[in-house]
Amino acid sequence: MRNLKFACLVSAFALASAPAFAQEAQEAESQVINDGDIVVTANRTSSLLSKTPIAMSAVGGEDLIAAGITNPTQLEETIPNLSIVRGNGLQITIRGVTSTDGTEKGDPSAAFMVNGVYLARPQAQEVSFFDIERIEVLRGPQGTLYGRNSTAGVVNILTAQPKFEFGARADVVYGNFNALNGTVVLNVPASDTLAFRVAANIDQRDNYISDGAPNDNVTLDKFKNNKSVRLSALWKPTPDLSLLVMGDYSSVKGNPTNGVPPSQFYGNIASGVRPTFNAPNYLGLDPDVARTLSVPQAQQAFRDNEEKGVMAELNYTMGNVTLTYLGSYRESERSEFGNSANGLFSNDFVGSYWQTSQEVRLAYGGDGPLQAQIGGYYFKEKSGIAFFLNNLLGANTRFGFPQDPTIAENKSAFGQVTYELAENLRVTGGIRYSHDLKSRVGQTVVDFYDRIGNSYSIGNFVRRQVNQVNNAERTFSELTWRAGVDYDSPLGLVFASVSTGYKAGGFNDGCEIGTATNCNLPAGALYYDPETLTAYEAGFKFRFSPAFRLNGTVFHYDYQGLQLSQLSDICGGPCQVTTNAAKAKVDGVELDATLQPVDRFAVRLALNWLDARYDQFLPNPTINFAGRPLNRSPKWSWIAGMNYTLPVGEGRMVFDAQTSSRSRFEVTDLANFAYFYQPAATKTDLSLTYNAPEDRFYIAGFVENLENNLVVTGASTGLFGSVTFADPRTYGVRAGFKF
Repeated sequence: MRNLKFACLVSAFALASAPAFAQEAQEAESQVINDGDIVVTANRTSSLLSKTPIAMSAVGGEDLIAAGITNPTQLEETIPNLSIVRGNGLQITIRGVTSTDGTEKGDPSAAFMVNGVYLARPQAQEVSFFDIERIEVLRGPQGTLYGRNSTAGVVNILTAQPKFEFGARADVVYGNFNALNGTVVLNVPASDTLAFRVAANIDQRDNYISDGAPNDNVTLDKFKNNKSVRLSALWKPTPDLSLLVMGDYSSVKGNPTNGVPPSQFYGNIASGVRPTFNAPNYLGLDPDVARTLSVPQAQQAFRDNEEKGVMAELNYTMGNVTLTYLGSYRESERSEFGNSANGLFSNDFVGSYWQTSQEVRLAYGGDGPLQAQIGGYYFKEKSGIAFFLNNLLGANTRFGFPQDPTIAENKSAFGQVTYELAENLRVTGGIRYSHDLKSRVGQTVVDFYDRIGNSYSIGNFVRRQVNQVNNAERTFSELTWRAGVDYDSPLGLVFASVSTGYKAGGFNDGCEIGTATNCNLPAGALYYDPETLTAYEAGFKFRFSPAFRLNGTVFHYDYQGLQLSQLSDICGGPCQVTTNAAKAKVDGVELDATLQPVDRFAVRLALNWLDARYDQFLPNPTINFAGRPLNRSPKWSWIAGMNYTLPVGEGRMVFDAQTSSRSRFEVTDLANFAYFYQPAATKTDLSLTYNAPEDRFYIAGFVENLENNLVVTGASTGLFGSVTFADPRTYGVRAGFKF
């Protein structure tokens, strides 16, 4: 636990995942929050954020609108030690813990949820934030109450539920890059017991990459052209019984091109069998030059996807016992065509997915010292996909992976108990048993055609060469647990815990020796093991006065079997291979404070220190990553913001400014053992908003990333080398009304 001496300078005692006491939950449900606090459901029951003994952050829906946060990638500027970047879907990193496999056989390390429903595919997670009640981000393993693939933590999007009063609102944002995000909401009570709510959203913008070698038949725009609708109904015949039913549909279209050649960001790029770990030359070109794609794109790239689903939540209270059922069914259809950043290759992908989840929980509460929850969870996902690289292995060839079906199934049972030992002192114990099944049937193939044109026109099929069979099946089981203590001190909550997380293992391309023709992989090369994490955490949530709040957390992770994905040519072409890094260690400190010295002026501050590094990792006998930082894990990061309100008649003007900064961090390309990094950078956001009396309408002007820094979010070299980057400078106007 090196460096924990430093961490202890700001430590208290930390994390226990204890359900809120029933009385506190009822108070939280009915209380009007006006002092910076917020109601959360991180423990599957309602409680105030300041009374919830979990290292977490929560952002309310109105704050999301005021900050202009319309998609998950923007959350990292407000949540400590969080990184969400675009790759093959979203890649979520929390405190250095992440997953690098976004394929149909991989799993994320952070559980992404909408209304408590787990979304398995990273490609389905970049949802537009519209009509949101709040967003909760839980840092650290949540292996007891949430369970599946929550080694890093949980991101839970809570949408607004129907209310028993008539209401409507509309919000629109327009900015440079022809960015348009608009939402309309209508809430209608049908009776005293039944209410409906419908919300619709349009989210579109041009590409942040500019076309430096235009082709009359090819455009990079629009990068995003999404349309979504959500319909929900709430039936509440008695105070003790409620049923929420919600359906949603999204059309996700656009151009997926989001990378430029690495030579536009770096010089002297080293790659090969043995990494030197010498930093490449970061060029620091003018941002408008760095994001210009100078390589002609011969074919039009496109994305044409659909997402749809339905969920239901039933709550029935019987005295001190509450029964909850949460069920869902979702389908996804993907059709995408893209080009490599160097313009040499194209690829196309089609896929169909469905998933279902069923959860039942029984919670016991009351005025006594005992609070408890037990439950069971079932999840199943099935997909059929085909991914092809065109002309990679010669003219008129398509190298690819037709796989159908790929199946993942999880069965879990869990329980958690909190007991008040003495006044204001509680202990918590929780346990979860998880059983995972994973299987796949597929092939790695080369298809030959008499021609493949430059506009995605394919001629007559000639023959198929099967390089290998990709059949595999394996089960995994794990027992995860949590033990914690929390205490309501005169200054506020103090909490501490030890908790564990688990992510199931899986399989690589190929098949085991003796199972079928051309199967030549030993089990040790085909399958990889689960990854597990044990977290030791301590923290506090203090309120020194109504004008001053201070939160702090210190943590240490023992990370075993870290799953890392690389490229290999073992299948006759580029195949992704996942292996287990032996060990990793993570230490860190998180501090945040809010100050309001006068009624109209508020300050928010945050400081984070993170030391996430490989403890043991030998990809082969000649390469040793021991001591190297984990990707996207800056040692230091901080946020400083202020908010000033000036009365204007019966309305008000609000000026908001925030600067965030991250120290240098690594984005190593493990496929080629090439070392990339992002230098230290800042990001400043400014906005000026007029709010009408009684908040009937608002209008605002904003600029984000005033410095116009292009922060590298991913980098690779080789045949498919590219650099992706976060949003450049954006500016525009926001407006809306409600009644």
